[in-house]
Amino acid sequence: MSESSRQLFGTDGIRGIAGEFPLTKQSTYLIGRALGHDLCRVGQKPQAVIGQDTRESSSWIADRLAEGLGAVGVEVHSAGVITTPGVAYLARSRKFDAGVVISASHNPWTDNGIKVFSGDGFKLTDTRELAIEKEIFALLENPSAAEDTALRVPPPSLPGEAELRRAYIESLAASISSDLSKLRVLVDCANGAATAEAPELFRSVGVQAKFLNMLPDGRNINEGCGALHPEFLGKTIAQWQEKFDLGVTFDGDADRALFCDSQGHVINGDAVLLAAARDLDAQGKLKGGIVVATTMSNMGLEIALKKSGIGMLRASVGDKYVLEEMLKIGATLGGEQSGHVIFRDGDSTTGDGLLTALRLMDIIVRSGKSMAGLVSDLKVFPQKIQNIRVREKIPFARVPAVKSAIEVAERELDGNGRIVVRYSGTEALARVMVEAESEEKMRSITARVADAIQGTLGASKS
Repeated sequence: MSESSRQLFGTDGIRGIAGEFPLTKQSTYLIGRALGHDLCRVGQKPQAVIGQDTRESSSWIADRLAEGLGAVGVEVHSAGVITTPGVAYLARSRKFDAGVVISASHNPWTDNGIKVFSGDGFKLTDTRELAIEKEIFALLENPSAAEDTALRVPPPSLPGEAELRRAYIESLAASISSDLSKLRVLVDCANGAATAEAPELFRSVGVQAKFLNMLPDGRNINEGCGALHPEFLGKTIAQWQEKFDLGVTFDGDADRALFCDSQGHVINGDAVLLAAARDLDAQGKLKGGIVVATTMSNMGLEIALKKSGIGMLRASVGDKYVLEEMLKIGATLGGEQSGHVIFRDGDSTTGDGLLTALRLMDIIVRSGKSMAGLVSDLKVFPQKIQNIRVREKIPFARVPAVKSAIEVAERELDGNGRIVVRYSGTEALARVMVEAESEEKMRSITARVADAIQGTLGASKS
């Protein structure tokens, strides 16, 4: 089985509709067993920590996964509702053999997922994911024997949720030394995992924060709010009678954050990378004078960084691939336009929305500049991203109509813009991203390529 033939693991773990394969009660239990066997091969008496977001399915998925892990001898600890980077932190700091997150991030509440971190806090390698996946399919061929074994195993231990979450919050607070007490911040927690940590964290560092979307009911995660809908926060800031210095909005598992300035203008991950890169460079902490972004990052970021004497390297989309490139070249900063930002001048091993928010506030305070002032020279090329739901993910080079449409677009742009066409790693979607010097050209090219994909690979709209 090659890396390209993975059927369960995508760019961010296993994801699907809760209650349907691969996230049924049976298959989730078997995933736990397969992961447990992997951990037992790595070390004796392995321990794992499980965290989850606020979806109504997260609890039963976590329970079934814990049963599977426990059935093969893994001691399981629960961190309850906690952010994805919180689990990564606990895995590496508490020397667990694995950290598991039950979340589908920005997806609708009906979806869910299983992400796995190894004991060093990094996401599992493709090789380990493939080995686990192979065992999952083997267990699926004979699930009754595995279920019988589970009946004779005592339930896993699940101690210390509050203590584990508190340790993560304290580590974040300790990473910032500036006085943030004068900052007024409006925070959108997306009815997701950030509701469990953000209030205590911001209170502990003295930020004057007010919070939105803090009442998760299992089905309202990301609903019209959060990093998936940053315009909600922007509109709220613009209309609120009280003035704020910054707006922060998280996605469902808070591994990424987007921002708004005091006027409600949305600040995406590209702008955060620009502000952070300049700050790290000024402190002599930007190793190699380079930032790792992705193929989706705007050309305007590359140009602004270059004017500051900073280089930019593009990795494949997905914070996993950004991090791989960072580790390869020793970079201290990388991230995505969507708000995943990874700081490697400390011990972070993944994007962390809460940490990114603190770091940006720290930059604002130390620089004496507003959020808008930090990135005022970022001239963004008109960019459009269009998603097309597809029946299957056939390589575009093997679909003549799509291949031709992309080639025509590239000739038309002639270096004064970019087109990136790729499949989502977590959903049955094709994504078309076009940047051009004019709005008209951008929209025209996007429409032509999207139509070619819809006409050849598009899923039925019925």
